[in-house]
Amino acid sequence: MQHLLPFMTMLCILASCPASAQVGFLKKAKENSQKLIGGAIDGVVNGEGGLSENEMIEGLTTALSNGAEYAVKKASAVNGFYNNDVIRIPFPPEARKIKTKLSQIGFEEQIKSFETKMNKAAELASKEALNILGLAIKNMNITDAYSILEGEDNAATTYLRSETNESLYASFKPIVITSMQQFKVAQKWNVLVTKYNAIPLTQKINPDLEDYITHQAIDGLFVLIAEQEKEIRLNHDARTSEILTKVFGDKF
Repeated sequence: MQHLLPFMTMLCILASCPASAQVGFLKKAKENSQKLIGGAIDGVVNGEGGLSENEMIEGLTTALSNGAEYAVKKASAVNGFYNNDVIRIPFPPEARKIKTKLSQIGFEEQIKSFETKMNKAAELASKEALNILGLAIKNMNITDAYSILEGEDNAATTYLRSETNESLYASFKPIVITSMQQFKVAQKWNVLVTKYNAIPLTQKINPDLEDYITHQAIDGLFVLIAEQEKEIRLNHDARTSEILTKVFGDKF
């Protein structure tokens, strides 16, 4: 934070500058901010007992790879979503009144069957994530690595999601659609919706299940990646290699 104080001070001064002076000021501020970021990285990389750039990138690559492998393995296991309270996909929020109402009139078995198959679709889609995550990890640069190392407990997860979210959605959705057809998710859903919509005075509901399950599958995957990242940052026993210990050991 102390490295950023000069830059913050310049921003305060800018507010009182005449318009004609602001262009030059902003140019200088940009140069100074780049120096501050570069200097911060140099302090970590080249300081006494510091890390080399290769070590920093190797350590973060290892941590991200471990997190990705852990998440994909857990999510794609048999009933990996349904049996995990943290990532189990519930009824769509706007449709939870369907579950409540139909549970009261003897539809528990149909509800459970629908929820199980909905989670199965996410489970199968998650198997395709590792290559996409691996490419983003491979493309990480030193600035990315520094931001992750100095960031919050979920900084690596946030980076990985920002780099892969669109690709994961494009990869997952066709699998979700195919799985929904295979497990007759839409048919099971239509039975529930038709029964609910026939109840007098209820508001008609029919959410986009394909989109919902796809987003929930991606969300669940990153919840698991964040779990592993936090473990590596905070738990010495989770640093299963020398490079993880070197990169994270002194900071956490």
